[in-house]
Amino acid sequence: MSTNVVMPQMGESIAEGTIVRWIKKLGDAVDRDEPLFEISTDKVDAEIPSPAAGVLTDIKAKEGDTVPVNSVVAIIGGPGEKSAPAPAAEAKSTTAAEPRTTPLPEAAVGQPEVVPAAGHESTEASPDDRRRQKSSPLVRRIAQDHQVDITQIQGTGISGRVTKQDILRYIESGGAASQAPAAARAPTPQPGPVYKPGDNVSIVPMSVMRKKIAEHMVLSAHTSPHVYSVYEVNFGRVSALRDKRKAEFEAAGAKLTFTAFIAKAAIDALRQFPIVNASIDGTNIVYKKDINLGIAVALDAGLLVPVIRNADEKSLLGLSRAINDLAARARSKQLKPEEVQAGTFTITNPGIFGALYGLPLINQPQVAILGVGAIEKRAIVLDDAIAIRPVCHVTLGYDHRLIDGAEAGRFLSYLKERLEHFEEAWI
Repeated sequence: MSTNVVMPQMGESIAEGTIVRWIKKLGDAVDRDEPLFEISTDKVDAEIPSPAAGVLTDIKAKEGDTVPVNSVVAIIGGPGEKSAPAPAAEAKSTTAAEPRTTPLPEAAVGQPEVVPAAGHESTEASPDDRRRQKSSPLVRRIAQDHQVDITQIQGTGISGRVTKQDILRYIESGGAASQAPAAARAPTPQPGPVYKPGDNVSIVPMSVMRKKIAEHMVLSAHTSPHVYSVYEVNFGRVSALRDKRKAEFEAAGAKLTFTAFIAKAAIDALRQFPIVNASIDGTNIVYKKDINLGIAVALDAGLLVPVIRNADEKSLLGLSRAINDLAARARSKQLKPEEVQAGTFTITNPGIFGALYGLPLINQPQVAILGVGAIEKRAIVLDDAIAIRPVCHVTLGYDHRLIDGAEAGRFLSYLKERLEHFEEAWI
């Protein structure tokens, strides 16, 4: 008996996934729950297990294809069943017009077709424009009522789609009044060519993860006016406590790192300054009562940010275990969708690569991110004497729409105080 293999829904807001790699090939025997293929979504990369034991008799979506969730991507047949023939020529023609690595039309996942806003002629749209236009009927009705061209709005929804909050914010800011007719609008300046025919270059397509990172970083830069404050922190006290207790932690199955101490101090600071743990929704401030701490993990292909839920309920040992576990599973592509969602504040550590400090972009829809520089021994002045201590520069990047320099300074001062006078009782 044959079993359909479908594209799983890796999270509540995920509508599609890209097949990065087939681990099993056509005709291979496969056991139930054995990794079958690898996918990449907006939220996470993951290896998908086989739903049944048997033989991989048909592969309906090839590597690089982006398909809607619940679409059949392969068939597992019983022992002895023959593999399906290679895809017919008409299947190839499906991808000839447009690469399948771009998101499929939303109509494929049950969304209505787009009706152009009133007053704008229908023209051939770019893929980015089509993604922005694919919004809810309510958003399109608002656009029609206010004579707004949706393609001119930077959407914050999946794949750049325009949400209700996006269009209302655009109208409130006076964007609708300032829109000129399409014929009168000046063309958007375009960058010059990256290379010319005959140039000595090598062209490699971006990986799915790199494309998603690029989209998210552009979104963050367009959404939040970033401001940074940098503080120098003496890690002498933390270093001494780590040396004293790391054997005890290892015996309990956890590696005690500087990151765990920083996470603990950051959690305490977030309790004291809840605005740093908030988000912006139009003209409202959303204060998050849970502290869900994201810890950025560098991979060969890019960056993932697994999230420690309710991090403020964990001891230093619990934080250490969570950080070690999430980092290990991020590198082995074993994270669950919910483990990269709902973060309220992020810590990233460019210092592990030797950076003095970093100026990271905010992980939307958060309003701040903590960058940790290299911890190195330096000469500092203590009580009018020169001493050698492990020193680190910590950076707070924050959304200036909500957080001012004074509030950021108070947050970092509190963090610095906690780290420089870390008490053993807090462990």
